[in-house]
Amino acid sequence: TRWAVAWFEQSGFSEGEYGVAETLSKAKNTSVGGLVEVGILASKGGKVRLLRPEALDGEWDPAKDGRLSEWEVVHRLIRALEGGERAAAALVAALGPRADAARDLAYRLYTICERKKRAPEALAYNALVQSWPEIARLAQEERPLSQGRLG
Repeated sequence: TRWAVAWFEQSGFSEGEYGVAETLSKAKNTSVGGLVEVGILASKGGKVRLLRPEALDGEWDPAKDGRLSEWEVVHRLIRALEGGERAAAALVAALGPRADAARDLAYRLYTICERKKRAPEALAYNALVQSWPEIARLAQEERPLSQGRLG
């Protein structure tokens, strides 16, 4: 997440040089290969770019994700929110307490977008933050069901 936020602040979802990404990954104690492996980064031909929410693999179960990051959770929630607040709430219920950090990160990413004048990207983060009270309420209704499925 720390790497992704730093890269996002510099480049957003635009392509950047692999060498720059590798240098940043060493500073954040991760690797470009690891970020590709967990599915948040694409790397090809000496270029890298963060994957947009719509580009993330659609088949995803947070209970089976061994390297779950707040970055991925935020973008999975944005993708789920496209299906409505109830769909996002089902994911929040499955995530449990990890979802709260995602809300905070979404607000931080929104702030970065506003400062960098990236209005189209800011909309998705703002939508998640603005919908959060209703998503959290619906997740509370959903939680007993999802805990039974995950346990």
